[in-house]
This record gives sequence, structure tokens and C-alpha cells, in this order.
Amino acid sequence: MTSVTDTASSLDQEHHHGPAKGLMRWVLTTNHKDIGSMYLWFSFIMFLTGGAMAMIIRAELFQPGLQIVEPAFFNQMTTMHGLIMVFGAVMPAFVGLANWMIPMMIGAPDMAMPRMNNWSFWILPFAAVMLVSTLFMEGGGPNFGWTFYAPLSTDYAPPSTTFFIFAIHMLGISSIMGAINIIATILNLRAPGMTMMKMPMFVWTWLITAYLLIAVMPVLAGAVTMMLMDIHFGTSFFNAGGGGDPVLFQHIFWFFGHPEVYIMILPSFGIVSAIIPAFARKPLFGYTSMVYATASIAFLSFIVWAHHMFTVGIPLIGELFFMYATMLIAVPTGVKIFNWVTTMFRGSMTFETPMLFSTAFVVLFTIGGFSGLMLSIAPADFQYHDTYFVVAHFHYVLVPGAIFAIYAACYYWLPKWTGYMYDETLAKVHFWMSFIGMNLTFFPMHFVGLAGMPRRIPDYALQFANFNEMASIGGFMFGTTQLLFLFIVIKCIRGGAKAEAKPWEGSEGLEWSVPSPAPYHTFTTPPDVK
Repeated sequence: MTSVTDTASSLDQEHHHGPAKGLMRWVLTTNHKDIGSMYLWFSFIMFLTGGAMAMIIRAELFQPGLQIVEPAFFNQMTTMHGLIMVFGAVMPAFVGLANWMIPMMIGAPDMAMPRMNNWSFWILPFAAVMLVSTLFMEGGGPNFGWTFYAPLSTDYAPPSTTFFIFAIHMLGISSIMGAINIIATILNLRAPGMTMMKMPMFVWTWLITAYLLIAVMPVLAGAVTMMLMDIHFGTSFFNAGGGGDPVLFQHIFWFFGHPEVYIMILPSFGIVSAIIPAFARKPLFGYTSMVYATASIAFLSFIVWAHHMFTVGIPLIGELFFMYATMLIAVPTGVKIFNWVTTMFRGSMTFETPMLFSTAFVVLFTIGGFSGLMLSIAPADFQYHDTYFVVAHFHYVLVPGAIFAIYAACYYWLPKWTGYMYDETLAKVHFWMSFIGMNLTFFPMHFVGLAGMPRRIPDYALQFANFNEMASIGGFMFGTTQLLFLFIVIKCIRGGAKAEAKPWEGSEGLEWSVPSPAPYHTFTTPPDVK
């Protein structure tokens, strides 16, 4: 009942105070659509910020030798780029999509806890500003990599690390509140008749993602709290000199970090499972197996963390366990890819922009999956570890995996959000430029990685120059193309061709969920088709 009242009161405020109170409408809103929009805009601002840092990295690596930035600043850029993309761009974008779509998909009036929804958003800009502000503090920002391995991040870190820790805490609090809200909404506010196994895949993937968030964010909080104690209170959790263990930090971090990778990909699976059936004009193939595969991936993500740590000297039995457990994740992931391809098979496919991004997702995410399978082989990983091959692998998973899926979702639902159709021609230019730029950036990294180029270095040997030049050109192509997306969205919001009630011709019913089974009847009396 709260949600209905809160939404009504928020709409009431908007009605009575008019444009004079326009800003306060956004500050105080409890409307899930407003909050979803704010998440999406925030994430795009952070995406451009993190992208600008990537451009500094690629500009420095355009040719061998130190030419643009100091090595210390280069390290700060690699650290902040990773943190901002993960916590500032990808996760808030998915939460924004969840806020917008989940209540509408399950027939709920709003999110279950609208005021908490408002709070969990407004924590983010302050946390982000604090994180970025560390770059302007004495000693510079965090320079120890986005994984902030201790004791490098505790005994040798700049003074700004304390503010970095506080920012991470705030980002985690926001994620946990958002996840609780999503679970409460899905479990309690579904329309009558919508059973769990009738929910759209996007709702399912977010339900599972929300449980992952609640499980792992406190682990990250524990890791950064132990860092704080080591820095300020004389403890030695991670300092071998005081009886601590640096490898303990990696265990704690990756127990958070590996499920986190799936937090950034599972909502993508839900998005693609909505879009491919719509543009293939067929129901999703194997809905039930998709639900179980998603749950299996979520479970397995908790028992594979040490594949990030094959080189730290874990026992052989540990290496074997984590190697086989990691390979096992390929099975439910393969089920999902098979189901998407089978949904497309013999469908009446058309290739509007959401479908282009979704098909690119399937192909490129699979490439990232295969390189991940290579990395799961422990003896081979001793060669690949900390090279550019790893950078290529996780960018192939996260750029086409998370970012392409977010773009697909935005193009797919923009007509529903704005009432206008976006410019299809410009959108296709955006897709192809992103597709070419992304592959030009990250594909050569496989080769320099296999040839032995280490990651996180501001300078490199001459034999890596040509591939790095290609990667930098691709990076700038990909980066500048994203400004075109900004133009397309603003142009769409300002008006254009009116969107029809069902903007994607022929996808009737498939836009939301799997069609329900036909009404039961005995063939002696007409079926009840109310």
C-alpha cells in the first residue's frame, strides 16, 4: 500500500507546485520511472568519465616511450577507469533499467520501497564525486589497480586511500538497498496470475542478481574495512611483517569479485532474452532451462574465485578444484547461448538496432567466453596471467556483454520511455562504429598478451608497437562514437516520429514475456478465453 500512496503523493507534488519546483521533483521523487531515468543518466556521465580515463591510457600506449602522462598518473588512470566503469557505469545502468522496467513487467504500481529507492540513488553521486576527488588530493588518487591488492593498497598507498575506502562503502550500501528493493518488489508485488515461471527473463535475471549483490557486497565491505584498520589502527590483516597474509586479501576480494562479474552480466542475459524473441518473432526457446541455467551460473560463481589466483601458490588440489569448477560454468552459459541461437533459427528476423546489439552480444560474448575457458586451465594461466590477454578477455565479456546489452535495452525501450522513435539510421551508425571500434581495440590485445606484454604498464617493448597503435585508434573510435549515442537520445527525447503503442511490428506479446499456455479445455465445450 505504501508504494501506491508514495507514488500518488509524488505525482501530487508535481501537479500542485508546477515547474517552479522542477528540481525538487527530481530530488524528492519516489516514482520508479524518474529514479530509473536518474540512474541511467548518472551511469552515462560516469561512462564518459571512465571512458575519458581509458582514452588517456590508450593515448599513452599509442607508441612506446613515455610521452603524455607520468607513470604514477598512468597507474591512477588504470585504477580509476576500472572502478568507475564497474561501480559507476555498468551497475547503476542495470539498476536504472530494473527500476524502469520491473514494476511494469510484473504489473506493480511502483517499487516496493519507493523512499528507500530515492535514497539508494542519491548516495551514488556523492560517492562518485568522492571517488573522483581523490585524484586532486595530496599524493594523488588510488594507484594500486582496480583490484586494490593489499599490502600495496595499505602500506604503500597515497593518503587519499581513506576517502577511496569510504566511497566504496557508500557505493556498496547503495547496491544492497537497491537489491533488497528489487527482491521485495518481485516477490510481493506481482500481478495476480503472474507466477514465478511466467515472469519475463529480465525479471528473473534481476531477481537472481539481487541475491548475488546482497551476498557479496558485505564481503567487499569487510575487505575495505580491514584495509582501513591496517592503515589507521595498527592491525596487520594483510601485512606479513605483523603476522598477516597478503594472499588473504586476494581470497576475500575475489570471493566478492567473481560473483560481481556475473552481477554485471546476468541482467544482460535478461535483456537479450527479451529482444531476440521480439525480432525473431518467436517465443524464447527453452524458457525453463534459461531460468535454471541463470540460477546455476549464480551458484557456481561463488566457488570459482581462486581462478584469479592460480599464480599465488595455492595447493595443487586447490588449483584442480578451481580449474574444473570454472570449466563447469561454461555448461549453463552454453545452454543460454544455444537457446538464443535456437530462438533466432528459422525466425522471421529483422535487424533494427536493438537486434544488432543483441546479436553482436551473442557472438562477441561467446569469444570472451572461449578466452575465459583458456584462462581457466591452471598450467596455461601461469603464462597468461597479468598479460594483455587477460585484459582482452574481460573486455570482450564486459564491453559487448554489459555495455552492448545496455545499449540494446535503451534502443528497445526508448519508444516506450519517451513516446517517440529514435533515429534508426543514426542508431545503426552508432552500432557499426561501436562494433568496429570495440573489436579494433580489444582483438589485438590477445596477440600482444600471448606475446608476453604485461598489463598495467605505461611503456612497453618495441615489438608490441603496431598492435598497440591499432588498439589506440580503435579505442578513440569507440570512445568518440558514444557521443553520437548521447545525441540520438537527446534528439529522441525532444521529439520526432510518434512511437506506436507496439513499436516493434510483429512482436506483439513477445515484448514482455513468454506467452501463457493455451486455456485448458476438453474439446466438448468451448474454451474459456476471457
